[in-house]
Amino acid sequence: MNTKLILGSLALLLAVTTDAQTLAPQGKNAIDSYLQNAIKTTHVPGMVALVVNKDGIVYEQSFGLRDVANKKPMTNDAIFRLASMTKPITSTGIMMLVEQGKIDLDAPAAKYLPALAKPKVLTSWKAEDGTYTAEPAKHEYTVRQLLTHTSGLGYTFTSDFLAKVMTMPGARATQLPLLFEPGTKWNYGESTRVLGEIIEAVSGQELSAYLDAHILKPLHMDDTSYDIPAAKNARVVTTHRLDNGKLVEVPNPGGAITAAHQGDGGLSGTARDYAQFIRLILNDGKLGDSGQLLKPTTLATMEQSGTNGVKVGLMKSTNKTLSEDFPLGAGVDTYALGFQRTEQQAAPNMRSVGSLAWAGIYNTEFWIDPQRKIGAVLLMQYLPFYDKDAIDVLQGFESRVYSNLK
Repeated sequence: MNTKLILGSLALLLAVTTDAQTLAPQGKNAIDSYLQNAIKTTHVPGMVALVVNKDGIVYEQSFGLRDVANKKPMTNDAIFRLASMTKPITSTGIMMLVEQGKIDLDAPAAKYLPALAKPKVLTSWKAEDGTYTAEPAKHEYTVRQLLTHTSGLGYTFTSDFLAKVMTMPGARATQLPLLFEPGTKWNYGESTRVLGEIIEAVSGQELSAYLDAHILKPLHMDDTSYDIPAAKNARVVTTHRLDNGKLVEVPNPGGAITAAHQGDGGLSGTARDYAQFIRLILNDGKLGDSGQLLKPTTLATMEQSGTNGVKVGLMKSTNKTLSEDFPLGAGVDTYALGFQRTEQQAAPNMRSVGSLAWAGIYNTEFWIDPQRKIGAVLLMQYLPFYDKDAIDVLQGFESRVYSNLK
C-alpha cells in the first residue's frame, strides 16, 4: 500500500472540502424554517437570505412581503436600498487605484483633495449652544485612516457634537473640527464619502461611472446602481420605520428612484448581485470573465486589520428612530480596509476570526469568511438600524449556516 499516495489523496480531499463548503440539505430546511418563523414572530416585514461559496450560490430564499400595503410577496430578485453596504465597494475602488500606484494609502487625504488640508481637532464644546474650541491636528488624516474609520470624521447620528452643530442642509463633517486626533480612535462617519471624492479626483470619472466601469459591470452586478430605472420600480422593496413599536410603511415613489452618488451610501441592488462582490473576494480578486480586478496581494492587504491596534468602538446613537447603538463586536473587533474584521469568534457556530463584514442603515447585512470560503447576505428594509429583531434574526441565520456547513 502506498502510504504517501493515500496521505496525498486525503490532503487533496480536505483541501477541496475546505475550498468548496456548501450547506447540507437539512441545513437549507433549517434556515427556511427559522426565517419563515421569524416573519411570523417578529416585526420584520420581509427579507432575502443568501449564502455563497467561491463557486456560486448555495442557498437563496425570500420571505415575507416586498410591498405590504399591496400584499406583494418578497422575491429573490427584489431590489433593496443597500445604504452603507456601498462603503466596501467604494473602498475596493480605492484599492484598485492604490494597486495602480495612483493613490498612496499613507498619504494625507489632502494630497488628493487640497481643501482637507490643515484640519483641526475638537477640544471642547457646549451642549447648550453648540459653541466649541479646537486646535490644529498633529497629523492630517490619511487614506488608510479613511478606509478604517480612524480619521476623526463622524456622522450626526453617531456624535452628539455633530448632531448639535450640523443643522444646515448640506453641512459636512469635513467642514468642522475632527472628533479626535487621526489614528487614535475608531468612529463611524463620513470617511468613505471622502474616499468617493478621492476616486473622482484621481480617476477623473464621476463616482457612479467609475464603480460601474471597474466593479459593477465586470462582476455582472446589473441590478446594482445609484439610480433605479422606472422599468425596475416594481421590484424595489418598500421601507418601513418603527413608530411606537409598530411598523409604518413608506411607499416607493413612482418612476425612477434616484439617490445621491456618494461613496458612503446610495447604491441599491439585489442579494444575488452582492454575492458577486463577495465571490470576488473569495476568489482572490478574479471572478468568471471579469479578469483580475484586484491582485491577491492587494486583497490580502485589505483583509488585514488596518487600525494599528485600535478597536471598533460602540457607537451610541443620537437618533433612536434612525439607529440603535451598534455594532456587534465593539471593543473586540478591528477594522480592515473597508470592512469590520472579526477578531474573536462569538461562538463555535459563528463566523471565523478574520471574517469581513458591514451593514446598511435599513438593516441590510453581509459577511465574508475567507477562512471557511463562504459569505452570506441578509437583506431587510426597515428602521431603526440594529433593531433587536433584525439582529436576532441575523444571528439566528448565521448560526444555522455554520451549524450546517459540509
